[in-house]
Amino acid sequence: MATETQNTDDKKEEAGGSGEEAFDSFYQEVKAIEHRDSVLTSKQQIDKLSRPGSTYFNLNPFDVLNIDPDTSLADIKKKYRQMSILVHPDKNQDDLDRAQKAFDAVNKAYKTLANEEGMKRCQEIIEEAKSRVEEMIKAKRKQLKKEGKSTDVPEDDPEKKKHAVYVQTCKLFADLERMRQEREMKDMHERKRKAEKDAEEEETKKRETEWKKNFEESRSDRVDSWRSWKSGGKKSKGTFRPPKPKVEKR
Repeated sequence: MATETQNTDDKKEEAGGSGEEAFDSFYQEVKAIEHRDSVLTSKQQIDKLSRPGSTYFNLNPFDVLNIDPDTSLADIKKKYRQMSILVHPDKNQDDLDRAQKAFDAVNKAYKTLANEEGMKRCQEIIEEAKSRVEEMIKAKRKQLKKEGKSTDVPEDDPEKKKHAVYVQTCKLFADLERMRQEREMKDMHERKRKAEKDAEEEETKKRETEWKKNFEESRSDRVDSWRSWKSGGKKSKGTFRPPKPKVEKR
């Protein structure tokens, strides 16, 4: 069964399936794991944190640590210790690469939430996701009412509403990460352009300095050459003199 699920995810990724279907599939599998075992095993946790698409799913630190946004820092630390032990590479030598990936994700999530500014930013993203879901529900009800239909929507079910918030949260984290990468790329290009400009200016300055140095060092040679030329232009014995023109007699 696990192999079939893996193959399905691979096909979705190959087809660029990073849309809502991928979120749905991931969400359902995570919830199934949590339902089977409230305390995830090492393998289950590694499967969750290293599966295809996890690069973006793991952007949400609350989801990585399996905690609610209002969890206290003390409980966050407790959950971090528990999970870091579960996925630590030293305890998963038979699955070293994936364990390292999962361990890195757990560490990053904890560092984000242990930082006051990081926690605040993540909580704001969750609130924004909830707000967007509420707006989506209102828009659905309005459209249904306009069509003369029942205004009941799937999100009236608490589980489905929670899922909708989860999907929106993942999208917001993914959008922010994309913007961060674009900004980083732009900054990198700007730094490279500035470095090239500075190098060019330095090279120009170096050439000018070298030219001035050579000019000063050759000044005496130029003066001597000029004096020698001037001296050679004076009349002296042995110098060829052209004959004077004779006056014509008539």
